[in-house]
Amino acid sequence: MPLTPEEKHTFKRDGAVIRRGLIAPELVRCAASLVETWYRDRLKADDVPGYSQRTFAPELGSHPDILALYGGTGAADLAGDLLGDTAPITTAQIQIRVPESEFPGVQPEKPMHVDGVSCPHLDPRELRTFSLLVGVVLSDVTSAQDGALRYQPGGHRTMADWFRSAWSLGMTEQVPPEVDHEQGVPLLGAPGDVLLMHHLVPHSVGRNLTPFPRVMAYFRVSHPDHKGRRLEALCDPWLDYPPLTFVPQISADKE
Repeated sequence: MPLTPEEKHTFKRDGAVIRRGLIAPELVRCAASLVETWYRDRLKADDVPGYSQRTFAPELGSHPDILALYGGTGAADLAGDLLGDTAPITTAQIQIRVPESEFPGVQPEKPMHVDGVSCPHLDPRELRTFSLLVGVVLSDVTSAQDGALRYQPGGHRTMADWFRSAWSLGMTEQVPPEVDHEQGVPLLGAPGDVLLMHHLVPHSVGRNLTPFPRVMAYFRVSHPDHKGRRLEALCDPWLDYPPLTFVPQISADKE
């Protein structure tokens, strides 16, 4: 089912929309089982910081059962509804928030940031941006203390203003102070839920205070022209979203 007009309005206002139960349970089980086995057999405490910066289970990123969460479901079609056209997806990012009780002190909270801009593990002059983040929930996330991703609805507009007026390539600050001080809204959900979030929406990730790992599969989706206009896309939030050009914004007082 394509995005409804209401969902497009919500995305344009908030920079994010959630589709509950989009992924079939069998696809979720296959993907989650792969990650669970890897977690049980391969993960060591010393590796958690590095994986947290990039991806856990890197050898699973191109596994057919992981890629099927995007290409074998309606998620790819929803991305197309927003971007009009999309570059091929060949790998996924697997992010796990490990239980603090099992791995104490090795995975601190991630501060507010925008992916691929001034990353601590990259040269600040290097951009690894994209257009749309598609996140698939692979474990229950019932509270912010589950290691939930926290995002700032409407923050894509704030960030675009900052990139236009106060930011320059090579700066080490990831977000302006007023964004850094916000807590954000926790992404809560069940396995099979899907988050569609604009690349410019600032987000953080909290510590996991439960006994169970929190698992997400992320797909970084780009408009085919994004690579050649990364700087422009930071300043114009709708450059990569031609289908939304004529979708009006809903103000908060109309909710």
